[in-house]
Amino acid sequence: MFKHSPRGCARVSRSMLAIAIALALPATAALAQDAGAEDEVANNNPVQLDSVPVTAQRRSEDIKDVPISITALSGEKLDIIGSGGDDIRVLAGRVPSLNIESSFGRAFPRFYIRGLGNTDFDLNASQPVSLIYDDIVQENPILKGFPMFDLDQIEVLRGPQGTLFGRNTPAGVVKLDSAKPTQETEGYGQISYGRFNAVNFEGALSGGLTPVVSGRISALYQRRDDYVDNTFTGEKDALEGFDETAVRAQLLFEPSDDFYALANVHLRHLDGTARLFRANIIRPGIGDLVSGFKRSEVAIDGANDQELDTYGASLKMRWNLGSMNLYSITGYENAEVISRGDVDGGFGGVFQGAPSSGPGFLPFSAESADGLPSHEQITQEFRLESNEWGRFDWQAGLYYFYEDITVDSFNFDTLAPGRPQNGFARQTQENNAWAVFASGDYDITDQLKFRGGVRYTSDDKNFTAERTVSPFGAPPTGIIAANPNDTDLSWDASLVWASSENVSYFGRVARGYRAPSVQGRLLFGDTISVAKSESVISYEAGIKTQLLDNRLRASFTVFHFDMDDQQLTAVGGATNFNRLVNANRTTGEGFEFDLEAYITDNLLVTFGASRNDTEIHDRNLATQICGAPAGCTVLDPTIVVDVNGTPQTLALLDGNRLPQAPEWVTNMTARYSIPMGDDAEIFFYTDWAYRSEVNFFLYNSPEFTGAPLLEGGLRTGYNWDYGKYEVAVFGRNILNEKEVVGGIDFNNLTGFVNEPAFYGIEFTARF
Repeated sequence: MFKHSPRGCARVSRSMLAIAIALALPATAALAQDAGAEDEVANNNPVQLDSVPVTAQRRSEDIKDVPISITALSGEKLDIIGSGGDDIRVLAGRVPSLNIESSFGRAFPRFYIRGLGNTDFDLNASQPVSLIYDDIVQENPILKGFPMFDLDQIEVLRGPQGTLFGRNTPAGVVKLDSAKPTQETEGYGQISYGRFNAVNFEGALSGGLTPVVSGRISALYQRRDDYVDNTFTGEKDALEGFDETAVRAQLLFEPSDDFYALANVHLRHLDGTARLFRANIIRPGIGDLVSGFKRSEVAIDGANDQELDTYGASLKMRWNLGSMNLYSITGYENAEVISRGDVDGGFGGVFQGAPSSGPGFLPFSAESADGLPSHEQITQEFRLESNEWGRFDWQAGLYYFYEDITVDSFNFDTLAPGRPQNGFARQTQENNAWAVFASGDYDITDQLKFRGGVRYTSDDKNFTAERTVSPFGAPPTGIIAANPNDTDLSWDASLVWASSENVSYFGRVARGYRAPSVQGRLLFGDTISVAKSESVISYEAGIKTQLLDNRLRASFTVFHFDMDDQQLTAVGGATNFNRLVNANRTTGEGFEFDLEAYITDNLLVTFGASRNDTEIHDRNLATQICGAPAGCTVLDPTIVVDVNGTPQTLALLDGNRLPQAPEWVTNMTARYSIPMGDDAEIFFYTDWAYRSEVNFFLYNSPEFTGAPLLEGGLRTGYNWDYGKYEVAVFGRNILNEKEVVGGIDFNNLTGFVNEPAFYGIEFTARF
């Protein structure tokens, strides 16, 4: 259904303006280059795109030879999209088929690839997208938020990656690799200052300590002042600031060509505001932001803060055994976090007899906190790989994973003096998993290659949950236990045909799975839920090209997947109770397109696009609808069921799209440079990312549908001494788009919004 409103017109105008800006730079630059066409023809050494080595198959290969839909981000592009001090969520929409969001803010990103993800905000939630940082899986969602700095490359691998990367990868993998130590002395420092007194610094120093030992130390510091006024307390600049530090130290020991050992130690500290919820900012019956919404104001009567500490270490060793290489990769991770928020997003509570409440109708107050007081993860992998066996190469290994966590959930009586704690529940989980895997590739001919692999995994969880104090006066639950376990076989098979040196075609079929999950948030319920394993079969085919004398690189992939027993989380509802369910079947199909090209020697353009069409197929699957008395329009068919003598309305989900799964994602960048002598240049850079509308929950509702979001950036600067020094001014979200990006549905029409416009100045020095 189409709607017409002044705000809708404003959005269209801003979108058209964004497109105009995005297109104007290439057009202007192209005209400028046409004027010097004769000079360009005379140029015998035109610029070319560098090759892109990736490790998607655990070996270094050129990206065009890998039979996977993959996007790699590195260098200037990666630096620029993070120049505003944003966390890993800034990658959302910057890569085809990738979305990232969070109801925790910087601490807890949730990843979605091809529409597959998990909206669960529990600190024990599993995700179908795995994040691998320096060869170590970051299983807990808190670990996935480790900052991006001093990186060599980010690779986004779409589709099941269960053979080489493990059990919880049916949607794909986001793989981050740090810059490694070097014998040559090198490093950089980068500092910026921007809006809200934001300071961002990162830097690294690398070099040889002895002829066989080299080291690298990298650091990040980011801070931003509070800029949101609390109109309820009258406090100015009360919320939305943060202070974050991260450090990574690496030592590389290379006594010979036959052995190396790389040690990595890293830590992170974050102190700031939890996600800022805002009551009744969504227009009833329509969605979108209410008239007069101000991002710089909120009215809450509860606490809103967050503190996080993580640290870890890893050791990667390689032995050259002649015909084989042996790898050992050992990892340890530890995390602690406490995040407390005014979840109702307002003040007072009508049903609790508060003298006043708001903004808008606020039935009752809700203030809660979640903590991870105890967590540790240990991983170990041994892997053998062939060393130049000719037409046949292979790798095989053993993998072990152990995790032990404790999750605490608290509730507070906001309206009582001192806001005392009035609810407490605890979860514990011990997870043991092991796997054996093998993968190989065979050159059938010089142009045709077959790849295939299998992985057998065993996963076992011991889970307990207990509520000792209920916010509603219910009795303690006692200890409730669960022991889900499963074994599974993942596999993949692909063909790659190189029709020429610069064009290759591939086809791939792969099976992946996610291990059983447990949801045990007992503050507002008396039972836990267990989701059995999900599995997916994915089919994809594509073409990868590198043309025009290596001035243009493009890839195009079409895909279809069928997922059985998809694990979904019914979040919120009238009782604000999270529950795991399995959908009988889910399907998805679409395409991904990536392009990078030098239009002229001085104009580099990238473009990415994807379409993801997802659908739930389960006639019996139903979930609670919103409990907001202020109004929520449910568009799905509903049924009424009896729950302990109380009628409850449920929405039928058959045919619905997956939550947080935009149908369209597009992005583009353009960089134009003007040489200033032999060693300097002035440059102009713009980048844009768009995603279409998304559902926040499993049911369809206009109030809880996020509008399309378009965000753009501009950067202009001057670098000299062959790029060693650079000064630039930049802007992020330059159109100051304001959109609801997530919601809370149990109390009122509460939502949270995207980051505001940000601008600043930055200086970089490299040596």
